[in-house]
Parts: sequence; C-alpha cells; structure tokens
Amino acid sequence: MADQTSNAMWGGRFAGGPDAIMEAINASIGFDRRLAAQDIAGSRAHAAMLAAQGILTDKDADAIREGLLTVLSEIEEGKFEFSTALEDIHMNVEARLIELIGDAGRRLHTGRSRNDQVATDFRLWVRDQCDAAMEGLAALQRALLDQAEAGADWVMPGFTHLQSAQPVTWGHHMMAYVEMFARDHSRLRDARARMNECPLGAAALAGTSFPIDREMTAAELGFDRPSANSLDAVSDRDFALEFLSAASITAMHLSRLAEELVIWSSAQFRFVALSDRFSTGSSIMPQKKNPDAAELLRAKIGRIFGAQVALLTVMKGLPLAYSKDMQEDKEQVFDAADTLMLSLAAMTGMVGDMSANRESLRAAAGSGFSTATDLADWLVREANLPFRDAHHATGALVALAERKGCDLPDLSLAEMQEINSAISDGVFDVLGVDKSVASRTSYGGTAPENVRAQIARWRSHLG
Repeated sequence: MADQTSNAMWGGRFAGGPDAIMEAINASIGFDRRLAAQDIAGSRAHAAMLAAQGILTDKDADAIREGLLTVLSEIEEGKFEFSTALEDIHMNVEARLIELIGDAGRRLHTGRSRNDQVATDFRLWVRDQCDAAMEGLAALQRALLDQAEAGADWVMPGFTHLQSAQPVTWGHHMMAYVEMFARDHSRLRDARARMNECPLGAAALAGTSFPIDREMTAAELGFDRPSANSLDAVSDRDFALEFLSAASITAMHLSRLAEELVIWSSAQFRFVALSDRFSTGSSIMPQKKNPDAAELLRAKIGRIFGAQVALLTVMKGLPLAYSKDMQEDKEQVFDAADTLMLSLAAMTGMVGDMSANRESLRAAAGSGFSTATDLADWLVREANLPFRDAHHATGALVALAERKGCDLPDLSLAEMQEINSAISDGVFDVLGVDKSVASRTSYGGTAPENVRAQIARWRSHLG
C-alpha cells in the first residue's frame, strides 16, 4: 500500500498532517478493523444502489464490487496492510480500493459520509452479536434441559437467604435458569428488532441531494427499513446500549449460576462435581479441585457491566449530531461481546459436563426443618386451623425438635399433640421430602410432573 502519511484522506484543510500524538489519539484502526466485513458489505450495497440510480456507471460499479471483494480477501487472508495514518477501517478500505481500481474507487463515497457509514457498519456488527448471543443462550438452555430431565424428581433443598427453606427438585432448579435465559433471549430479540433500521444515506447529518434509494440499500443489508431522521441516524448509539443492557442482565444471570456452582461444588455441599475440563488444582494442596472456570466467569461479568457504564458516559452529554467522542463507542462493546460469548460457552460446557450428586442433594433436602411449611399447610387443611395459628403451632414444633436435636418427622405423635391436640398420625404423610415436592402441583410448582411438562414445552420450543 502506498505511503499515505503526507496525504491524509480527510482533506486538504490540514496541509501539514497530524503529529504523532494526534495520530495516536485520532486513529481507531487498531480496533475498528473488526468492522471490515460489515464495512465492505455496506460499500457493496451502496455501490449497487448508486448504479441502479444512474449515479454510477455499471462499469464503475462492477469495478468497485470486484475491488471490494479483493480487499475483503486480503483482510481475511491476513495480507492487508493496515495504516494508522488512514485513521480507520473505512479509509483503509477505500485507499486500498483506489490503489486496485483507480478513479472508480474515488466515486464510491458519493452520497454518503463516514458518519452514516460507521453507524451502518456498527449496527451490522452489533446485530450479528445479538444473533450469536441468542444462539449461545439456546445452547445453554439445552444443556440445562438435559440436567433437568435427568433429575426431574431428584429432591434437593430450596433456599431463601441461603438457608434451607422447602424441598424442591433438581429439575425445577435447572428449569429456573432456563426461564431466566429465555428472558435474556427475548431482550436480545427485541433489541435486534429495534436496531434493524439502516442509517446509510443519512450522509453527514442532513441527507444528500443525490437521488439515492435508501430502501434498496436497507433491503440489501437485511434491514427492515431506512432510519427516518438523518440527524438521529448518525448520532444514535441506542442499539449498542441496548445490546450492552441485555448483555449485562444475561451476564448477571450467568454470574448467579456460577456462584451456585462454586458453592455446590465445595466439600461442605457436594451437590455437584464439575469436570476436570473446567477445574484446576492447587500448586500446594494436592487434594484441591478448584471451580476456576465458574470463578473467572463470575469476575469477567464486571467487564460487561463496565462497558455499559462507559458507553452511557460517552453519550450522555453529546449534542446532535456526530461528535468525535463517539469513536469511543466500540472498544468496550467489542470487549463486552467477546466476554459474553466466552462466558456463555464456558457455562454451557460446565453445565453439560457437571454431575449432580443425588445422594447429597437428598440428604440436604430434609435438613433444616424443610417440611415445616407442609406441616402448617396440613394443619390448615386437616385441622381447619387459620393459617396464622397453624404457623404458630408449627413454629412451636420446630422449637421442640431443635431442643431434642431431631427433625420434624422424628417427633412422636404424642409430642406433637402436646403442642396441638388436633394433630393426627396423618401428619406424617406430608413430612417426607418426596411427598412434599409431589404435592406442589400448582402451575410453576416443583412437582416432578410439572417439571417434565415444562421440559417438554421447552424442548418443543428450542427444537
């Protein structure tokens, strides 16, 4: 590629060219080269439209199309020489195109600006990331469904405040995350639909006097429509913020599951065993098997949160339309997208490989007086006690069991009747953890039949 340092393509207004510091702060090619495929796709669509409108000759349009394909091939094969002096991916591609095809390449920029060009490229890239993240979420959901199906009727403790609350099933717990990640999927889908408007043709900020066909370029690039206001089109970064917002909520859900895997895989819980692929040992303690992938995932989430705050901070004080501040819109989005996809892949791998310890889950399910609510419900149904009275009586029975150092099913009928004479031996039918979970048949409840029905529904939905 010819030396462009003394002939900066941003115009003859600055004869001397930028010094090293200005070049360093102004250039974005170090990171926006990731937009190369989107930039070339946008330029090809623009050239085709210019030819269809008679603004370019067919000969020039053909040369541009072939030249852009050559540039794309060079980039994909690692042969392209990127120049910091040319600032960004747009100028790098255009300069190389002109080298390849001459004056026809100089006609490509007719009817557009770098402002609408970058807005289009960035939307295309973020749209692709939405699609990738949705695919990643679906894969994770399938891994969770496999776990849920294997343990649809395995009892385990359900927690509030990380204290044993009521028995649930392993399948029910896994399905809770299926629902969480389904909401994440829907947020990304909604964001993608909103961002699917094409800025190309808005030019610098006011549109163009050339008779362009924005509907054509929008359709060619897979957009639903062209953006309706040229000022908004070049200055909007809501699409990136929405992606980061959806990514942040997804990341938060991933971190919650990672936290549970860290706790569950500890020697104190032994609820799950993570595979060696997602664990490491200690340099000094040979017995250790550390859940490092889950811990790293839990930490990496902060990068996604930080990206959202960073872009909000960039955008919060900008007047319409474009300001150079907006060049700082990409690096954090690129990093957040990379982090999200790595985190989704790591979690899918961990969930797919982990083994739930059915015996440990069951042993813990009955601890901490987890069937106390079943006892209170029984007193309401069978003894006709108001719930508050039943709650009080159950609390007294829990206190008695604590003093005796036993669990509720271990109390004798006589001991229970000392607390409330209405209690009969039928109460023991509800104090087992299996009967407890089987009784929770209300929609959304933990009963195994409910869990299996939800698994079937999600299998059908995800395909």
